[in-house]
Amino acid sequence: MFIRSERLFLRPAWPEDWAELHALIDDEAVVRNLARAPWPYGPDEARSFAASAQGTRHPHFFVTLPGATGAHLIGCVGLVEEDGETALGYWIARQHWNNGYATEAVRAVLSLAPTLGHRRIVAQHFIDNAASARVLAKVGFCPTGEVRLLRSAARVTAEQTLTHAIDLRQPADCDDPEDGGFNPMRTLRAA
Repeated sequence: MFIRSERLFLRPAWPEDWAELHALIDDEAVVRNLARAPWPYGPDEARSFAASAQGTRHPHFFVTLPGATGAHLIGCVGLVEEDGETALGYWIARQHWNNGYATEAVRAVLSLAPTLGHRRIVAQHFIDNAASARVLAKVGFCPTGEVRLLRSAARVTAEQTLTHAIDLRQPADCDDPEDGGFNPMRTLRAA
């Protein structure tokens, strides 16, 4: 699966992407906000992730930024099955923070989610990660009030995370001018 947004191209990982992936995610400031990534993040972990199979209902995408010299990897976004729910995860390399790329990538994945059969998606962020809280709010997630202790390999102890959720309606008919109730799609069309 491939997704094109206004500025980004989301695509599957390929085994040859491992070195570029490793160069971006081998950063404690990035990994400390991820509950599933190992730390330190070595070349073997990058090779394994880049070669991992793509799920049909729970895909993950490399977030790339097309430019004059090709499309360069800037992060990752995807859906995973977690405790019987579909959860969203994402990260953007530090040198690309504060450009709105996480928000745009998450919107792109959420636009695909109903066609994969997802009606509700959850996401967590560590309490001290205000940037991730802003991303989730911008794309329509609402806090559920649930607080969980999660462990990041780059943090000393398990820390509190806040859970957010978004409910997606059924996708609209192909001939229907509506967007299936997914409000962020109206923003993408207007751009």
